[in-house]
Amino acid sequence: MRGLTHRAVDRTAGLPSGTTSAYFRTRQALLTALVRRLVALDQAELQAIGEATPVPRDAEELTAGLAAFCSGRLTGEGRRRTLARYACAIESVHHAELREILVPRENAGRRTVVEFLSREGVRDAEERTLTLLTCVDGLVFDRLVNGGAVTEEEIGGLVASALR
Repeated sequence: MRGLTHRAVDRTAGLPSGTTSAYFRTRQALLTALVRRLVALDQAELQAIGEATPVPRDAEELTAGLAAFCSGRLTGEGRRRTLARYACAIESVHHAELREILVPRENAGRRTVVEFLSREGVRDAEERTLTLLTCVDGLVFDRLVNGGAVTEEEIGGLVASALR
């Protein structure tokens, strides 16, 4: 977060010095714009995944889909964006307006999980979906910090718990 400055953004974007500060006058405005952009990118990704993915037929399909999602969050651009999102989440401890932006949103990906759990007879499918996806997010965080991959076995255990 310390590296997020108007000058650094100008330099990275190849813009003339002072361009970013003309649009975002304060560091807080710059940080807020960053969080909004990260959330927009995440939401677009989750919406596209949900729209392209039919409701899983069984727990194994849901597990495989979540494992593929985790892999994308741990590599390449997904990794960079996930690290930035976690850094912003930590920063939001001191800035309530950032917490409001980072609140999990409804999207087609989340609806796919809710529909699967509902179809499987889970009465509190909304709450279980939130718990399941929060646990998956925790595994991603752990692997970003400690290395390694999120395994299908780990996700399978979380899916089985959600179904109980």
